[in-house]
Amino acid sequence: MAEARRTDLSAFLRSRRARITPEMVDLPPGTRRRTPGLRREEVAQLAGVGVTWYTWLEQGRPINASPQVLDAIARTLRLDSAERQHLYRLAGHVADPVPASSGQITPEMQVILDRMGDMPAVISNGRCDALAWNDAYAALFPEVCSAPEGERNQLWQLCTRPSTTLMLVDHDQELARLVAVFRGAYSRHSDDPCWQDFVRRLQSESAVFARLWARQDVAEAGSREKAFKHVEHGLLRFSVTSFTTVPETRMLVYTPMDDPTRTAMSKLMEAPR
Repeated sequence: MAEARRTDLSAFLRSRRARITPEMVDLPPGTRRRTPGLRREEVAQLAGVGVTWYTWLEQGRPINASPQVLDAIARTLRLDSAERQHLYRLAGHVADPVPASSGQITPEMQVILDRMGDMPAVISNGRCDALAWNDAYAALFPEVCSAPEGERNQLWQLCTRPSTTLMLVDHDQELARLVAVFRGAYSRHSDDPCWQDFVRRLQSESAVFARLWARQDVAEAGSREKAFKHVEHGLLRFSVTSFTTVPETRMLVYTPMDDPTRTAMSKLMEAPR
């Protein structure tokens, strides 16, 4: 498993180095660059580490990197908070280990979901599995809720089962972000065969996921606005708020942002299912 993390670390560092241009770090552009971004020796120089040592790190060799050195590399590569934590985990440093969640839904959690009324709400884990939901969520996302247990997953559905009823506006951008959030969670479970199998299945089923996964992007989950185009009810706009319930489990609440969306949700909940 350590070897697998080193392989991921190697790919991650290369992808982050490729996006930093010499101009961004006040270096002359130079000539005859075979690949975009900084050279390894430039990263090493800016981070204050040896060229050979950094080369070995990026090649995935079994060497130790202290948090201080990782901080220097993170600053040089301009990593954000999510990418920095991802780097630490891949290098074997986890400052704040997250306890594993059992994934069990208590009766109280379901009561909270049910009392959301016409606001779709779902409790999901770090792998994007839908663990529990309310009637409004089932009305908005019937394909997720009716899928077999192994496919009752938002990421799986977006990658492999594009809905003809509900289309996500800005689909490409939103999917790329979801894959980046998933990668951040994956680095905490990279030694879990269930997570490994899930990634392999997605790569096999979805060329889009495979391409996004290879980009090595990492992001943090958070609240945001989402828009959907419904085949019968037109444009639906929601503010999506994320609440952490227990470790590695969160509740997402979709709050309608306008009267047409609220009206559409009422009609969807009244329709037979």
